[in-house]
Amino acid sequence: MQPYFNKMTATGYQEIETEIEALKADRPAKIKQLQEARALGDLSENAEYSAAKRDLRRLEGRLRFLNKQLQYAQIVQPSDNQIIEIGKQVTIEFLDDHFQETYTIVGKQEADIQHQKLSFDSPLGRVLVNHTSGQTVTVVAPDDRYDVKIIRVTV
Repeated sequence: MQPYFNKMTATGYQEIETEIEALKADRPAKIKQLQEARALGDLSENAEYSAAKRDLRRLEGRLRFLNKQLQYAQIVQPSDNQIIEIGKQVTIEFLDDHFQETYTIVGKQEADIQHQKLSFDSPLGRVLVNHTSGQTVTVVAPDDRYDVKIIRVTV
């Protein structure tokens, strides 16, 4: 059985590395808080100790998760053509109301619709991938079905 790799952009990979470094830098302070709370005495009724322990556990869990993301990451470099793929920007027009929007196609873990980052695995992203500008595609979402026209594809 072949391992599954998470496709992502180089920028997404770098963002994960930056978050890991920030968490590692925060770890000594969390450990110190835990030690100080432990020194207060009775651990069974020590709310500071419970909170510090919980915070350290969350930090450690997030570090493990992010390291696994990097371990199974596959950085995708977009090719210089008009085919939609991870790492490219695509401008589309929703044909029902003629509203235009520009998205960057990214990996699942990078998706952030408020910053116009669309996952290649979302209903819209899945339909757009491997198409070119000028084409019209139909998106089948859980509650609706709509058509979008691909206006422009850039690297």
